[in-house]
Amino acid sequence: MGFECWRYQFDGAYTSPDFLQSRSGVYVIWCKSGGDWIVIDVGEAGDVKERVSNHDRDDCWPRNCSGTIYYSATYTPNLQQAGRMEIEQKIRELTNPPCGER
Repeated sequence: MGFECWRYQFDGAYTSPDFLQSRSGVYVIWCKSGGDWIVIDVGEAGDVKERVSNHDRDDCWPRNCSGTIYYSATYTPNLQQAGRMEIEQKIRELTNPPCGER
């Protein structure tokens, strides 16, 4: 299961973070309400599955979603943290998610 968005290939979107892989990458937390998909958070991690499963902002997600929360990631095995942060910042600028910081 996957899709392309912002010129990146994403794995997901899943209704549980359990389906994400334990790999480095950039994750996007979505809210699907009606037919609309809204980005509610984005971040980067050396282990996407671990980070999303134990996220310190996970209480923000349901407060900003009146529909179903979905999880996706683009994996970046050839990038270090600085490269992942660049992708995260680009997505944040394009989507202005309500959770997290710029």
